[in-house]
Amino acid sequence: MAKKQVYGEQVLAARASQRKMVKVIISKKSAKGRVVFQESTMEQDQAKDFIARQKS
Repeated sequence: MAKKQVYGEQVLAARASQRKMVKVIISKKSAKGRVVFQESTMEQDQAKDFIARQKS
């Protein structure tokens, strides 16, 4: 029978607790007709909400 790997479980728990960050780049058209890019770094869980708010 295989033994439980304590070290492996500790590593997986540490990875799960780390924050996963993403960089989101949004393009918008300015009043002068130029394209402006806005960069934001945030947690992965919040990215979809942020993009949805920027589109509206």
